[in-house]
Amino acid sequence: MTTASGRELEGLAALVDPACTAVLTMELQRGVVGPDAMMKALVERVSAAGTVRAAAAVCDAARSVGARVVHCVVHTREDGAGAAVNCRILGLADKLRREQGIAPTLAGSDGARLVPELGDDRRDLIAARGHGLTPFTATSLDQTLRNLGVTTVVATGVSVNVGILGLCLSAVDLGYQVVLVRDAVAGVPAEYEEAVIEHSLAMVATVVTSAELLEAWA
Repeated sequence: MTTASGRELEGLAALVDPACTAVLTMELQRGVVGPDAMMKALVERVSAAGTVRAAAAVCDAARSVGARVVHCVVHTREDGAGAAVNCRILGLADKLRREQGIAPTLAGSDGARLVPELGDDRRDLIAARGHGLTPFTATSLDQTLRNLGVTTVVATGVSVNVGILGLCLSAVDLGYQVVLVRDAVAGVPAEYEEAVIEHSLAMVATVVTSAELLEAWA
């Protein structure tokens, strides 16, 4: 990706004004991108791409300039109550829970916790869901952001295949400006991740690198 020009950085700086911007991390949890996660290919991709490192840098920078950080997480019940099994990916997770007694993001477990690189900052908010695939639908995330005066959301996390795509589309539908941090998201396989960003997400979000975002905040 080419380096942004001075004019482009000025435009980005206005778009991510800390007073009205929130960084959203999507499922950067130990049970999703950690060593015991269900989708090993995604874990490997996140590790190879440095996704967590980039997302952590974005979160640190956001806190330093006064932008909000909101962690969008999934918390699974041990009995699965309240969650619909209405698609393949949710069916795989539910089968693992029923047959092996394993729920990688079981509420209260180590797998449900954020990866340690994101830190433990009291200013951060947690937006937890117990169902579905995306963070805005039938949760308090939208109202929380509106109460904070947020008009721009910065998307980081996993996966580009489903969760990040859904996050960005929902945010646009709700009227937010969306900034996607290219090196702070991941999907599998890598070539599909790149295609989704280029041909879908770039149509609805401003795609930047973490370095460009940090420079805009500097």
